[in-house]
Amino acid sequence: MMLCRRGLLALPVAVAAGSVAAQSTWYAVRGPGNAFFVDMPGEPVYKVIDTKSPGGTAFTYHSYSLEYRRLSFVAQTALLPADIDLRQPRSYLQSVLDDRAQRLAGGKWTSVNWRDMQGVPAAESIGSVPGGSVLRQLVLLKGRRFVSLAYLAPADAQRTPEADRFFGSLRLGA
Repeated sequence: MMLCRRGLLALPVAVAAGSVAAQSTWYAVRGPGNAFFVDMPGEPVYKVIDTKSPGGTAFTYHSYSLEYRRLSFVAQTALLPADIDLRQPRSYLQSVLDDRAQRLAGGKWTSVNWRDMQGVPAAESIGSVPGGSVLRQLVLLKGRRFVSLAYLAPADAQRTPEADRFFGSLRLGA
């Protein structure tokens, strides 16, 4: 899916641009139109990514990225256009996972945990990235609103207080 590829491909570039010195001040990120709220351990770099659905409809992808010490945080969202079939939300989220897995070591996730989160379908996944890092992500769908949180870290930092706070702070809005 073009949406997924552009979103994940933007991760290294956006993270590199969002480098900050070590700090302890957390920043409350508010998605467009209060779509979501999430805490990050510093002020992220905000980028707008113009993309197209597989059917050719243009739409905007919003990305907030931050590199903190040796940890990378990304929160992304898009209001998906009507030509993307969302009648089966889990199927759509699975297609996102499948697309992103292509860039993982071995081409698959180490673990995927399906659940409802704040009343909407969600999947949290973990996978190794070539080079020894680990990608932890959460994807969810609220109506036509897609939200993705991603955390990239060395394998020994897969679970940190910063990562737990980042994922645990997500609140869906309007």
